[in-house]
Amino acid sequence: MNGAGVSGGSERAGRIPLVDLLVSHAEVAAEVDAGFARVLGSGAFVRGPDVVAFEREFAAFSGTGHCVGVANGTDALELMLRADEMPPGARVVMPANTFVATAEAVVRAGGTPAFADVDDEFLLLDPASAERAVSAPGAWALLPVHLNGQLAPMEALADLAARTGVRIYEDAAQCQGATRNGRGAGAWSRAAGTSFYPGKNLGAYGDAGAVITDDRELAGLVREIADHGSSRKYVHDRFGVNSRLDTLQAVVLRAKLRRLADWNAARRTAAARYDGLLADLAADGLVRLPRTAPGNEHVWHIYAVRVPNRDAVLVDLNASGIGAGVHYPVPVHLQPAFRELGYARGDFPVAERAAQEILTLPLFPQITEEQQARVADALAKALANARKEAP
Repeated sequence: MNGAGVSGGSERAGRIPLVDLLVSHAEVAAEVDAGFARVLGSGAFVRGPDVVAFEREFAAFSGTGHCVGVANGTDALELMLRADEMPPGARVVMPANTFVATAEAVVRAGGTPAFADVDDEFLLLDPASAERAVSAPGAWALLPVHLNGQLAPMEALADLAARTGVRIYEDAAQCQGATRNGRGAGAWSRAAGTSFYPGKNLGAYGDAGAVITDDRELAGLVREIADHGSSRKYVHDRFGVNSRLDTLQAVVLRAKLRRLADWNAARRTAAARYDGLLADLAADGLVRLPRTAPGNEHVWHIYAVRVPNRDAVLVDLNASGIGAGVHYPVPVHLQPAFRELGYARGDFPVAERAAQEILTLPLFPQITEEQQARVADALAKALANARKEAP
């Protein structure tokens, strides 16, 4: 779901931001300005023509039949579960290594988050751990998270869903444009929810999100619930919410969507460059580099390495002007808000270990070779310093 540690602003005083939002803005500024003028002139601020056009364009880009724009990615997850009439208290199995919004959405929809571990290589939902969670009473659905820019092992998870009779949905907040064996998010399940938080591969100028699905009826119900449960003006067939994609945000998203394939390609180039720059550190066992799972077309929402003494390395990097961050330092099953679910430290060892090692390096489509070389050099120095200071 929504990432943490997103920073805006171009490089200033020699600093390299984790995500530089302003350089992306500069590329679309003229088109966005013209679109804003068009919307301001028409007065169609809610569900205007640009929303309709963006929904059509993003559905086509995603390879799904329908897209419903909503206010944010958390709403997208909640609304798709509510539209499918999730029973009260139903258990929804998800990875422990995700942003808290994945679990929040389940609770808001009336369900119960049920956590599972991730695999050690790609940090994606582990089918074996998910199967153990699904075997518990009350399991209703699987909700894999397509983490960091690549899809979860959907064939195995779809097989698990078919064998156990649970439904399957997708948290696609970090993977706009990613595919697995030629199929994108939303094509593997009942529906997928995505976020257009500013730091995403496809980011708005504020909060926004969408549900994508091939199910026309489900899409219609999401749209109805998101508009106060109304199928026609002043007639409210069900209890709904107010969660509509703003027309001005649709203008931004349309402009960026036209560039998204190129921006994702630039991210892949930058990730490959990091692979080369950090190869010696990896060979010496000082850092674990992220990898792409077989069959996946990665879009590198983030480039997250794993290092020992992560917190000390992070402090050193930030002090040297490198805007590194962490995704995510506390697994969701250990968050205080979910204490009542009864999970404890040690329940999901891979996710817990990764939470202590993950280090997110600066990555955005316009990052330069010089910037990446500086990041790699600073990381090497920070790792050396951390080794000297380690007890």
